[in-house]
Amino acid sequence: MLELLKARRRPVNRIFIADSQDPSEMLDAIEREAQRQRIPTQMVSMARLDREARTEGHQGVMAMAGRLDTVPLETLLEQANPFLLVCDGVTDPRNLGAMLRSADGAGVSGVVVPRHRSARISPTVTKTAVGAIEYLTFSDVGGIPTAIEAMNKAGILTVGLAGESKDSLYDLDLGSTPVALVVGGEENGMSALTRKRCQAVVSIPQIGKIVSLNAGVAVSIAAFEVARQRALRS
Repeated sequence: MLELLKARRRPVNRIFIADSQDPSEMLDAIEREAQRQRIPTQMVSMARLDREARTEGHQGVMAMAGRLDTVPLETLLEQANPFLLVCDGVTDPRNLGAMLRSADGAGVSGVVVPRHRSARISPTVTKTAVGAIEYLTFSDVGGIPTAIEAMNKAGILTVGLAGESKDSLYDLDLGSTPVALVVGGEENGMSALTRKRCQAVVSIPQIGKIVSLNAGVAVSIAAFEVARQRALRS
């Protein structure tokens, strides 16, 4: 909530705060920022907030805000040295939220999501991402394979993440070129056509007995590896 107010990227019409809850520094900060921006705040019952908030664990505060704007894929491709995250059929909202939180932390410049068969930017995604969605730039596309083809033509290294791949993420030069990390859903991974169009398909080497990482964890590791290599080049 506080990041929504600080980012000022979309309009906030009203904030609802549940009464009968303990004071906290976070609530005080939200109220101060809302007052600074002249956003109306209203105290309501926790029961009403439970009814109107479309997520569990709303923590006693809810904003009525405008939708996130998206940009055409071409806008992301025209960035200087783009670093993109491409989500191919990620349907678990908590996983998507975790990926977006890591993406922001690692410096991802744009996120590409399909319009269909994918988790949307819901209250659950927003809460899990802990404000990251307010700073990321999104592009929703009709088809991920077509988008990857456009990235390839634009000179972006498209790297698919697949636990069963024999090739290692750490063998790639990710610091001297534009990069797009491509991740699939938890159950089926990337689609066959998406995988075919990626220039590289790699895994993250593991030492333990479990042979597959959670998709959100894999994205975090891969994204920060790109950030690490880029930092060495700067």
